[in-house]
Amino acid sequence: MVREKMKKNLKIPSVPENIRLVENLIDEISNQHEFESDMYGKILVACVEAVNNSIIHGNKSNPDKYVKVEIKSSTKKLKIKVEDEGNGFDYEDIPDPTAPENLENINGRGVFLMNHLSDEVNFFKNGSEVELIFNLI
Repeated sequence: MVREKMKKNLKIPSVPENIRLVENLIDEISNQHEFESDMYGKILVACVEAVNNSIIHGNKSNPDKYVKVEIKSSTKKLKIKVEDEGNGFDYEDIPDPTAPENLENINGRGVFLMNHLSDEVNFFKNGSEVELIFNLI
């Protein structure tokens, strides 16, 4: 399995259709690292959720605002940073989407999925930047 150090950057306008560009980037990284399908799925879903939240909630789907994605890998870890131009949010006060009163809510699952699919999730800049970390070994 090839696991050389790598760094990739992507900057996209806040339009939901641009998520396909992020998916293409994850595909490229997955092919380079030869991820197993379960690892690929975790990375893809967590990253797409982070970008989707940045586009919709952070930048309010304003195409004049951008979402930056930075991906770094080493032999042991893959780190994905997603940053938007929004004001951030209170990431410590997110309702549990699995609680009975929240089961029918459309929103609120993104951070939950990121936390459950990534090995580590960190928020910076008042929540306008999220870092997803995946252990590769």
